[in-house]
Amino acid sequence: MENTINADWGNLPFGYFKTDYNVRCYYRDGKWGKLEISSSEYISIHMAATALHYGQEAFEGLKAYRGKDGKVRLFRWKDNAKRMRNSADGIMMAEVPVELFKEAAFKVVEMNARFIPPYGTGATLYLRPLLFGSGPQIGVKPAEEYMFMVFVSPVGPYFKEGFKPVAIEVVRDFDRAAPLGTGHIKVGGNYAASMRPADRAHKDGFASVLFLDAKEKKYIDEAGPANFYGIKDGKYITPQSKSILPSITNMSLEQIAKDIGLTVERRPVAIDELESFEEAGACGTAAIITPIGKIYDRMNDKTIEYGDAAGPVSTRLYQTLRGIQEGEIEDAHEWTTIIKGV
Repeated sequence: MENTINADWGNLPFGYFKTDYNVRCYYRDGKWGKLEISSSEYISIHMAATALHYGQEAFEGLKAYRGKDGKVRLFRWKDNAKRMRNSADGIMMAEVPVELFKEAAFKVVEMNARFIPPYGTGATLYLRPLLFGSGPQIGVKPAEEYMFMVFVSPVGPYFKEGFKPVAIEVVRDFDRAAPLGTGHIKVGGNYAASMRPADRAHKDGFASVLFLDAKEKKYIDEAGPANFYGIKDGKYITPQSKSILPSITNMSLEQIAKDIGLTVERRPVAIDELESFEEAGACGTAAIITPIGKIYDRMNDKTIEYGDAAGPVSTRLYQTLRGIQEGEIEDAHEWTTIIKGV
């Protein structure tokens, strides 16, 4: 389908862009109903819905890519469906079946095909699946009704710098999530907890933050809305923690790192180890990879520099993953699914 949207694709922000349709489905009386198509940007919700009072809410993020061959590919959607089920289980919501997740994701892309950015612009079509407790409760307990929906928005890079090194700030006086809390699932509360330190970092001139473990403040946790990785001595090193969200992008990079001959280590990473890395980066669906140019520890007034240009390993990882997503490099691990007819 030809793009008929008058948009400056190459300069899109990572933000909301109104599209034509979204899809919705309701869980009532112990079962999921049929998928519905809506052109409304709004939701009618009960004032006592558990999502509003007790945080019964989870979401996902995945992208559709227009390839050089004109085909549209979804990247690892099954892993997003699995992670959403894990999130639902974590806060006692009805789990979205894989086939329903697939039907919704494919349908919303097909219905909004004219908003898929052209190949080569650096922009993509971002999908936001959302699941929340829509049923009313006054006591602290799970809802009996849930709503699942997926909407889309064409987006540019998460960080305005794109694939260029950014500066981030170490956070010691805030916690994103507790070790035995909800850090390992994709729920809104984790992001709410990160907003104040992220806002402070932005005002200080930093692109993002680097959280430490909540218990000892010795180990690296999340890099704001993304996973952290470091490169040294031919190794791809990324933190292991019960409060880190399992990033699908990070899992993909671990595999690519192995494919190109790196040793992969997923383990606790002490903050003192930052100085030994040759390269560092943040990775996730929104950013794919954002190289880190410097890390500032505000408590110790100390800066670690990695350089003004992306390192060779990060560059190769990024180019390989993006090449797979856009169909330019062989998808040896069968991560992409072509959506026909768009």
